[in-house]
Amino acid sequence: MSAPSVLFINRVYPPSHGATGRVLRDLARAFAAEGWAVTVLTTGPEAGQDKDHNVLIRRVKASAQLKPGSGYLWVWLKLWWAGLRLARRDLVVTLSDPPMLVLAGKTIARVKGSDHIHWCHDLYPDLFPALSFRLPGWILKSLKKKSRRAMKSCSRVIVAGRCMAKTLTHSGVETARVSVVPNWPPPELYDALMMQDTPPQDFPVHRDDSPKFRVMYAGNLGRAHPVRPILEAAEILKSNPEIELVFVGDSPGHEKLAKERDRRGLTNIKFIPYQPIAHLRETLGGADVHLVTMRDETAGLLVPCKFYSALAVGRPVIYLGPEETEIHKILKEYGAGLWVQGSDSAALAQAILRLRQDGSLWTQLQDGAVKAGEVLTPQASIAAWVKRAA
Repeated sequence: MSAPSVLFINRVYPPSHGATGRVLRDLARAFAAEGWAVTVLTTGPEAGQDKDHNVLIRRVKASAQLKPGSGYLWVWLKLWWAGLRLARRDLVVTLSDPPMLVLAGKTIARVKGSDHIHWCHDLYPDLFPALSFRLPGWILKSLKKKSRRAMKSCSRVIVAGRCMAKTLTHSGVETARVSVVPNWPPPELYDALMMQDTPPQDFPVHRDDSPKFRVMYAGNLGRAHPVRPILEAAEILKSNPEIELVFVGDSPGHEKLAKERDRRGLTNIKFIPYQPIAHLRETLGGADVHLVTMRDETAGLLVPCKFYSALAVGRPVIYLGPEETEIHKILKEYGAGLWVQGSDSAALAQAILRLRQDGSLWTQLQDGAVKAGEVLTPQASIAAWVKRAA
């Protein structure tokens, strides 16, 4: 009997940066280790194919920086057409980048006679208004109807949080069709041997041995993540020179925040570039507390991956965002951090000060973060995912 085959489709895959690409790499390798014939259809600076361990990577040509709307639509069409031209796989798995990729997967799976699983990291088109992509009401309604219809045709829809499962089932997707599999941090954070790898010599490795109390935001800073409350909290805290806010990453949002920091003269905000995997644990563990943010309108529509990386290195989290989310549930279940409702910058500054001044509280929340990190592991989530595909 031949090995079962699977086709994963997503816009990003390493070496391109992106949380969905990173977890897809981990899952694709796990499927290959289980004996599946694995193909990933993605994009790159040039069209072609290569191998990642035992995973076949097929790339269509696309720029890393896409124009909102037309740019993503063009990539969607290229991935859809490339998927139709590939040989049949037993299973097609679509992710959420570009938006509405579930529709392409539905067509490919129907034409090829394949099963279809949609791995829903970001729930579109519901997220469009929250990301300030304004569409006429009739178009948004039509897209939502098509998206839900496609999900109802999937053999399974896998979501990153209970809040997302609730959103889908309340909109008509059968409960039995929806499975919750938490996202996960890079497995390398748990692997001491991989942390000893030497980064490229020309890579700007960051090391900081200062005694300051460090609040870290590590990861993408996009439209779903409010910036104004952070800036206002930094202004409130600028009279406390022992506290600094550190942002790790290279996204366009980081560039905008840096310009605003300079305009406001906020010397307590600093930036460090994306760090090589060999120094990831050192970088993330160098924070005293991690910051995770979400706009209120995004509740039930996404779950930031950066949250799980903070837990993996045993650091408390300050979560700024809506209550009805997976992050809030985990913080309550494990006592792993503090919640600041909405966009309350004064409350955010106060939460930072509490953790700076109350060592016993910080230790208590750290213990909760460690416990959560021991449960919400890459191995547990990946095993759950593979089981649901069997």
